[in-house]
Amino acid sequence: MSQYVVKRLISTIPVLIGISIMLFFMLRALPGDPAQVLAGQMATQEDIQLIRTQLGLDRPIYIQYATFFWRLIRFDLGRSARTQNPVILEIWARLPNTIILAVIAITLACLFGIPAGIISAVRPYSVLDYFVTAATLFGISMPVFWLGLMLVVVFSVLLHWLPAGGTGSWKHLILPSITLSAFVVAFIARMTRSSMLEVLSQDYTTTARSKGLKEKVVIIKHALKNALIPIITVVGLQFGMLLGGAVLTETVFAWPGLGRLIVDSILARDYPVIQGAILIFGLLYILVNLIVDVIYAFVDPRIRYD
Repeated sequence: MSQYVVKRLISTIPVLIGISIMLFFMLRALPGDPAQVLAGQMATQEDIQLIRTQLGLDRPIYIQYATFFWRLIRFDLGRSARTQNPVILEIWARLPNTIILAVIAITLACLFGIPAGIISAVRPYSVLDYFVTAATLFGISMPVFWLGLMLVVVFSVLLHWLPAGGTGSWKHLILPSITLSAFVVAFIARMTRSSMLEVLSQDYTTTARSKGLKEKVVIIKHALKNALIPIITVVGLQFGMLLGGAVLTETVFAWPGLGRLIVDSILARDYPVIQGAILIFGLLYILVNLIVDVIYAFVDPRIRYD
């Protein structure tokens, strides 16, 4: 197992290099002059040229990438063009907020999604199953920003129960967590239902029932255990997406996370921060997938990585 983990960690290096190349050249293809944006509308051409020189934007693009890559292999993400602070410090200040939000959202998704999927699979084509199916379809098709705005209108503006945005207490986490987890709850519930239905139709489940085991034991010990692999896969992928896809939620609720930092940096054409934040997202996504692969071996002993 340890050798497999080391190999996977080594394999992340070319992946990150590929991400850095695509990211670097795609950012440079964006319309607009970052020096002009940073200088402001009242700036003179001399001011703009000075900023362009300071940022190295007057050099050939392959020289710019070589400089960026040389800094990257020394774990130096550069300095923010807006604040002049090291990019790693800008990211470090926001990353915990994004991780907290993603962890709470995926926890809520598992607590509600997996039981809903199990109940729906155990009683297929019942009223309860139709209700869960309709609720999950609603959750999957509902735009995140719309749900967030509706929650703000109801619970903040009309009822005054919860804050509309910002940080400072556990109450600030409730609305963004619900918003972020809505889609994931629905997705996990549908995957759990599908996986459980397949397992419940297998011969070993029928055999377990024929032995006189209690239905609860059959469902939890025999069915759910064998249905966990695809569920774990979905949970891992969705957690990785939550880490990198909380941009809309963080923007709606003014949550000071990494997604909002990226939005602000894109508007300001702050290339170093955008590059650093997306590379961190890529690294987190790879690590989450590695953890999921390791969990497979614990859930199903038949899986070997030696």
